[in-house]
Amino acid sequence: MARGRPYNRAIATAQKWATKLHAAAYRATGGRIGGRMVSSPVLLLITTGRRTGEQRTTPLLYLQDGDDFAIVASNGGAPKHPVWWLNLQANPEAKVEIGGKKFRVRASEAVGEERRRLWERLVGMYPPYEDYQRRTDRTIPVVRLRIVD
Repeated sequence: MARGRPYNRAIATAQKWATKLHAAAYRATGGRIGGRMVSSPVLLLITTGRRTGEQRTTPLLYLQDGDDFAIVASNGGAPKHPVWWLNLQANPEAKVEIGGKKFRVRASEAVGEERRRLWERLVGMYPPYEDYQRRTDRTIPVVRLRIVD
């Protein structure tokens, strides 16, 4: 059995509605509300559902890395990857909103030295990522979002 605790239905439902409210407040205020969490910047990631084809929006902590953005598919240390990462694996073309700006991006998983370098910076920004990694057997993906426009 994989380590990590999957979310029960009540927590998953609450998380779904909190995500929708967060994204709505972020958009309504250009990121003034919801643009930072635990002293870290937040972006809105818009993916295409791999099964439904519908647009899905997820607020995520991010790290600026040159012209790119780095995000972490931690899912709080749960045994399964977050749905947004599965969506990006099926279709790496996505959109990002930061404040009032919108970008088209292409996602790729950071590997090797790039992953190590970004992981160190991401954990420095948000130390609980290290705890999330200890909770699960899966290697938590670090995802690079490269602007394509």
